[in-house]
Amino acid sequence: MLLADAFSKIISLRETVIAQVSRYWKLARNFQYRRKLFVAGFYLGKKIGSTRLQRFFAKRVYMLSEIGNNVLVRYLFKELLLYFVVLFACFFVVFFVNHILLMAETILKKRVPVTAVIKLIIYCLPSVIAQSAPFATLVGFLMCLGRLVTDNEILIFRASGLRYRIILKSVLSLGLAISIFSFVMNDYFLPLGTLNYNKMYKKIIVSNPAVELESKSIKRMNDATVVVGEVSKNSVSDLVLIEEKDESTRFIVAQNSMVEKATESGVLMRLGMNDSLVMIVDDKNKKKYDVLNSDSLELNVFEDSIISYNGGTSPREMTSWDLFKKIREYKKIGSLPELQMNSYKVEYNKKFSIPFGSIFFAMLAFPLALVFGKKDGQTLGLIFGIIISVLYWAVTILGQMFGIRSGLNGFWVMWTPNFVLGIIGVLLYRRLRRK
Repeated sequence: MLLADAFSKIISLRETVIAQVSRYWKLARNFQYRRKLFVAGFYLGKKIGSTRLQRFFAKRVYMLSEIGNNVLVRYLFKELLLYFVVLFACFFVVFFVNHILLMAETILKKRVPVTAVIKLIIYCLPSVIAQSAPFATLVGFLMCLGRLVTDNEILIFRASGLRYRIILKSVLSLGLAISIFSFVMNDYFLPLGTLNYNKMYKKIIVSNPAVELESKSIKRMNDATVVVGEVSKNSVSDLVLIEEKDESTRFIVAQNSMVEKATESGVLMRLGMNDSLVMIVDDKNKKKYDVLNSDSLELNVFEDSIISYNGGTSPREMTSWDLFKKIREYKKIGSLPELQMNSYKVEYNKKFSIPFGSIFFAMLAFPLALVFGKKDGQTLGLIFGIIISVLYWAVTILGQMFGIRSGLNGFWVMWTPNFVLGIIGVLLYRRLRRK
């Protein structure tokens, strides 16, 4: 009898304990409540001197913190990625219109088949994508982080125990992922697209030489400059060609010319000039010159006059590894002029500096948005992002031009903008940490 009563009391106590635990567990479903409960359990274990109890509750507190951090980090990733995708689409449209549609419109005026124009557009897409990704990273991250600061969501992150270091690590991780994506486009698909683009453009020129000549324009070729008057189908009026060669400058002036298809290999077009004048001036002594008059003159325009690196592959058409091997080969042989060698180095560094600019943009965007984004951070992020993008683009283009034409060091002209942005980002981050 006593055993039966004790057994029934044990069952009743067990049901009571289960009911109480279930009630408290429902209350503890709240994240902060559970954390407080585990912290209280940890201090209870410390008070009674139970190391095992302390380890148990400390582990639960750590797991809750990790879960909280993962939730916040996933939310941050989702917001950053959303803004990046939207801004990427915007920059893609801008570059597409600027670099693709204008080119297509010019070619369509020359009655080039629509299929050829579509292929040219497709071949240019990797270049547009590679250019859009870094700028979308800067503007998108600035707008996203600026909005989070204005809406006090960054403050919530901090109150939840998420350090600036963890937030920065998340931003840089996404910037690195974007850089890798941009690098693949820039290092593999861009050379492939450029190679096919040049082949297609060469076919267009051969089939319709008038594509290269526009009315009232100046055409700069690799070894000559052509001043064009009026162009009507295959007829050109008032044509002037200026060519520097063998320490002399040659001027060819023609009143009327006809553009004809070439039959010889390596020749893109033939110019049949009427009432032409040829003047050859000695560069060392301007008083020495020769003048020739002719009723008719035929001039062949070769492929290497318009398309660079004829018979080989241009640096833009190579992957970074192929270009590195080519530079090392030329250094051993020593047969390439110094200026041309530097152009190879500029292109090699460009293959890395532009794609991996996303990391430096991310490094700058995080502290810049947190420092200046307290009021209307999304709008300020857009303004700052566009201004910095324009300046970065201008400095990169100027650096590339000076590197190719003046022989400035290819590494520094392409990487200096990134280093400057990175240094500014580090200084702003240190200022943010001191607050």
